[in-house]
Amino acid sequence: MSKEENIEVGKRPHKTELYVDIPRTRLPIVYHPAYNITFLGIEKLHPFDSGKWGKVIGFLKEEQFVSDDTMVLALEATEEDLQVAHTKRYLSRLKLSLIVAGITEIPPLMFLPNFLVQRRVLRPLRTQTGGTIMAGKLAIERGWAINIGGGFHHCSGDKGGGFCAYADITLAIKFLFERVEGVATVTIIDLDAHQGNGHERDFMDDGRVFIMDVYNRYIYPRDGYAKQAIKRKVELDWGTQDSEYLQKVELHMEGTLNEVHPDLVVYNAGTDILDGDPLGGLSISPQGIVARDEIVFRAARRRGIPVLMVTSGGYQKKTARIIADSILNLHRQGLIGPEALEGEGSSAPQPIGSQSSVSVSSVRTSV
Repeated sequence: MSKEENIEVGKRPHKTELYVDIPRTRLPIVYHPAYNITFLGIEKLHPFDSGKWGKVIGFLKEEQFVSDDTMVLALEATEEDLQVAHTKRYLSRLKLSLIVAGITEIPPLMFLPNFLVQRRVLRPLRTQTGGTIMAGKLAIERGWAINIGGGFHHCSGDKGGGFCAYADITLAIKFLFERVEGVATVTIIDLDAHQGNGHERDFMDDGRVFIMDVYNRYIYPRDGYAKQAIKRKVELDWGTQDSEYLQKVELHMEGTLNEVHPDLVVYNAGTDILDGDPLGGLSISPQGIVARDEIVFRAARRRGIPVLMVTSGGYQKKTARIIADSILNLHRQGLIGPEALEGEGSSAPQPIGSQSSVSVSSVRTSV
């Protein structure tokens, strides 16, 4: 059944604030200060730097690449938004602090009232999730978009884990399939050090989604079932270094996009591949990460394929600086930025039922 037929039989997508029009004076870089998790120091009990997103924006502001007036402010994904990918049962389980403690790997959360867990832990993650969904639409319209957060690739529609409570990658893709004419195929390029088992489980039998995953074979999650969904699987050994890593990324990136020509590339750009990362187990230099990101963007942009980038894992304080440096390099290379938007968007796929976006009348006016 086509998207038009779905609408005709009363299956029109729910109303959402996440697909509102964004002025072209704003770069498709999505962020909100609410991304950052700070609560009585509890966040320090997990190796993840839960304030890295704000640090990335701080560095980009210092370099005068972005300002509050030129970024896109992320909106929190609502319960209805989340149900596009998540089961009601799973979302209900997040109302138990014990469950959230297990997913985030922060045991003391189990002793806190759930309203505090919702406000101080899950709301930031829902806002990042909303940011990824918004960035998906922006990428189609502008040719590229970066959510400074997101990349919760261990979460599937009915199960969270590995600090991933919401399946933002799955949600962004399902929103596009549901709402944007012309988006029929998507390729996920997952270059986080860990296997992206969440989106792999979600798209196991979906021929519209091609998954390339490059990861350390010896670390979490080692999900054998989810591996069946990977079309290009590159398993790395402990301590893999720049030369081998970049050669494999470029070889398989080119091979993937020669094999399929998707309507969008979703790039999960984890920085836990960095040498010294306590969880990644690889030995990639900061320069190697910058080169990796350039390889991905250059391969996609050369073929005219839009790119949505999310930042995913990275468990050292210096990763924020590296992410910012990589974004600045993409700009220097002409792969992103205002000048990269020229000529983009005029023939981009359009959201259903609108010439450019969801109509104003179909959008709620309150956050």
